[in-house]
Amino acid sequence: MPAEQFDTVILGAGAAGMMCAIQAASRGGRVLVVDHAKAPGEKIRISGGGRCNFTNLHASAANFISQNKHFAKSALSRYTQHDFIALVERHGIAYHEKTLGQLFCDNSAKDIIAMLLAEMDAVACELRLTTSIDSVERRETGFEVRLAGSDTSTVHCRNFVVACGGKSIPKMGATGRGYQLAEQFGLPVVETRPALVPLTFGEDVLVDFREMAGLAVDARISCGKTHFDEAMLFTHRGLSGPAVLQISSYWRETQPIEIALLPSEDIFDSLRAAKKANGRRSITTALSEILPKRLAAYASRFAGSDGQLADMSDKALGVLADKLKHWEIYPIGSEGYRTAEVTLGGVDTASLNSKTMEAKTVGGLYFVGEVVDVTGWLGGYNFQWAWSSGWAAGTAIATA
Repeated sequence: MPAEQFDTVILGAGAAGMMCAIQAASRGGRVLVVDHAKAPGEKIRISGGGRCNFTNLHASAANFISQNKHFAKSALSRYTQHDFIALVERHGIAYHEKTLGQLFCDNSAKDIIAMLLAEMDAVACELRLTTSIDSVERRETGFEVRLAGSDTSTVHCRNFVVACGGKSIPKMGATGRGYQLAEQFGLPVVETRPALVPLTFGEDVLVDFREMAGLAVDARISCGKTHFDEAMLFTHRGLSGPAVLQISSYWRETQPIEIALLPSEDIFDSLRAAKKANGRRSITTALSEILPKRLAAYASRFAGSDGQLADMSDKALGVLADKLKHWEIYPIGSEGYRTAEVTLGGVDTASLNSKTMEAKTVGGLYFVGEVVDVTGWLGGYNFQWAWSSGWAAGTAIATA
């Protein structure tokens, strides 16, 4: 069979791939999107508890991790969170702000997928699911792409876009294919690791943590010079919750994390007031007024203060409060890609044009979304990077 001709072939029908397709086809370019999944936008569908935290009102390059902290600025400034919100509103999708600028669909994440598919249909993008790419070869006029799956064929295209994500959540079909393609074409890949992922601990710590599994508490969690103030959740394997997921992107093996319980509350003042009100109460009882009871009992034990308030001087109460504000603990690992929301690292930004996402040494080859060494914080930032980087590449293709 003769090879089909396309202007652009995009590997990956996720957030970045579909956004790129919409823009690349906006001026009449013939665009094919392929994905080995049975449905498009599977990560969109499961995100945000099924309601998709599709962007963040505060998104800027400061909310992203990369070897080049400036790389994301161009794409994020040219297609902003407000641009995507305008698209959502144009399609009549109801949404709300949950916390810290995080925007969620009122109804379902499927509304975002339907919106993207409608935009693709409007510009005649072709979508082929249950289809993978066997090989991609550089040719004089572009690329020769060998497809396999429900459609086994060869296609030629001027532009080839890698938008297949990272390694996170393999049960959704995540693979390292994008990194393999980068290396095939001589582009370096920054070491990858799970990010936005729960942290795990040794048995000596878990003996107590298991008793508190399911408890959530406000905390400031620090690693080095970075800290996050959000909820922390005890689990049977260790710690999770937004603050822990955030710091996991900065933590490395052998490093401790520091936990400050109730960062917005002066624990010393609370204990001193409790002592003045009724000194015969135990430390655990006083702590249970500001912490969950099981955590209060554990906190008084690890701080070595389980007597009565009246038996403790203000200095001793200060020492206890200080321990609860500077609780150093050593994770032994994370739950890995199985539960990681994103992949840290990826295609080295030094090899890409920050305005177009095109490989500097291979004309017509683009990388967008999670596969690139740009990783956002928890809270809609990674979706915004997908929209912005996909838009940047698609616009560059359409206007070339």
